[in-house]
Amino acid sequence: MVMNSKKQRVVVGLSGGVDSAVSAWLLKQQGHEVVGIFMKNWEDDDDSEYCSSNIDFVDAAAVADVIGIEIEHVNFAADYKDRVFAEFLREYQAGRTPNPDILCNAEIKFKAFLDHAMRLGAEKIATGHYARVRERNNSFELLKGLDPLKDQSYFLHRLNQAQLASTLFPVGELPKTEVRRLAEEIGLPNAKKKDSTGICFIGERPFREFLNRYLSHQPGPIKDDRGRKLGEHVGLSFYTLGQRKGIGVGGVKEKGAPRGGGEHEPWFVARKDMATNTLYIVQGHEHPWLQYTALTAEDVSWAAGHPPPTGAYAAKSRYRQSDAACGFEPTEAGFKLSFADRQWAVTPGQSAVLYDGEVCLGGGVICAAWA
Repeated sequence: MVMNSKKQRVVVGLSGGVDSAVSAWLLKQQGHEVVGIFMKNWEDDDDSEYCSSNIDFVDAAAVADVIGIEIEHVNFAADYKDRVFAEFLREYQAGRTPNPDILCNAEIKFKAFLDHAMRLGAEKIATGHYARVRERNNSFELLKGLDPLKDQSYFLHRLNQAQLASTLFPVGELPKTEVRRLAEEIGLPNAKKKDSTGICFIGERPFREFLNRYLSHQPGPIKDDRGRKLGEHVGLSFYTLGQRKGIGVGGVKEKGAPRGGGEHEPWFVARKDMATNTLYIVQGHEHPWLQYTALTAEDVSWAAGHPPPTGAYAAKSRYRQSDAACGFEPTEAGFKLSFADRQWAVTPGQSAVLYDGEVCLGGGVICAAWA
């Protein structure tokens, strides 16, 4: 563990989870003056079984008590609704699939929260993300977390120099197993709490049921790659490329097709035609319509403040994906990536994030992809 010789006032975002709890403890061990902040970002249906914000605050307060730090409850729900949720719905309405975690980091955790912490006299903020910051040649680099299974640099790729300069990621150097072990050793009440999944404002509820309340839905045809109508969709916004479950289409068999052919392969969402309100689905994970070799992205953000030079890098076009070798070239609106190997179900609205080894350079929002 790198000990920070300079003692600072650090405001930690305590979420109620184990990663932020151990982060706060590590900073206190290093001698910093640590203050915890619990961010409330959603309050439309707090009383429901799906929104765990109240339980999370109780957990965060219990952690602060054990560590011996103060905790403040801050409500960013209005900011969140304006800056994250409205954009999320706009993207869905346009047929794209946005990533609200990336928006939330850019607009809430490292903007609204950072501003609030600075008003409290903080010199730094800290979160429980698995990532690292390195200062080199008078600039700050965002690095992958050392635990390859937990690395969250993908979600943080929009952080700029000022944000990176003000942020500490105490667990970024540790494997998750060690974080859990420390939590047990310290006696943290949430040591065994399972990791939260899903989008903060949706919680564990069924996704389509949630979107239903906010998006208009215009049913239309579901067709296959040969233009045969196989059924009806409930509204294009409710489907994402590569989706396999919840399409609502059974097997379609050719007349006289030999048994044991590909007719039992699963169906996947492959295309959305907004102009004709048609959902196209294909059979089989390896179908050509699901394979892409190039993409363009816009709405870009670079950690260094400028794009890297044209050349060979690695990129992720979705979070749960290993880095893929690619060629990068800046364009007027953003950038283009060309991949050596085919990429599966590249989805407009998701982020393409560029890496040079362990350094996360930044990225942009995918607007188009092709084979």
